[in-house]
Amino acid sequence: MVVTDQNLREQVLQQVRAEIISGQSMPGSMYSVPTLAASLGVSTTPVREALLELTRSGLIEPMRNRGFKVIAPTLKELRNVFDLRELLELHAAAIVARKSKKNLKGLVGLADDIAHAVNTEDIKLYLEADRSFHRLLTAAAENDRLTEMVMGLRDQMRLYGLKSRAGLERQKESTAEHYMIIELATAGDSEGLTNLLRHHIRAWEPIFVETLSRELNPREPIVAGRSARATSK
Repeated sequence: MVVTDQNLREQVLQQVRAEIISGQSMPGSMYSVPTLAASLGVSTTPVREALLELTRSGLIEPMRNRGFKVIAPTLKELRNVFDLRELLELHAAAIVARKSKKNLKGLVGLADDIAHAVNTEDIKLYLEADRSFHRLLTAAAENDRLTEMVMGLRDQMRLYGLKSRAGLERQKESTAEHYMIIELATAGDSEGLTNLLRHHIRAWEPIFVETLSRELNPREPIVAGRSARATSK
């Protein structure tokens, strides 16, 4: 297999995106093109292209003569992404469920990968397999623009609290949900599929919101997933 700059760009893109959305690279962290290229043993071209792509996704921003800085999200932005994801992903799922012929080949294997990742606490594999699962499910609606929008939103979402007790429990719960999603989509149960997918998406919201709230306001107590400041208004 010939390794091209395009392949290297995608590898760099996946690695850096996973580091950011999982919280491994915190807001304010810097990525230097030469340093990252040297650590990965690749040329600077695919690294620069990958970082520019992440800039367009809103995950990082260029800093003159310094590199690229991880951007700090806001609670409003996080909630807005949840709202849009629910709207678009449920719409795509309903289309898939109504189709008499649908291409869902590969979903079971990805659900197996997710289960294995959860059992071994392999966050990198979990992120990659979960992303691929939902891309394939959405793509079955056969609307390229819709798939692009859904994946763009997923790539912007920071998965704060993945390694927290609540996050690990939620990962375990979601493992069975992936298999249920496949069954409902295959059976054409539009209502059941959209209801499950709504829960599948929204169940993460209080975990992400609480973790982000603690990072933005570390000295404020969290009440029911909101900061004390928010509840006092």
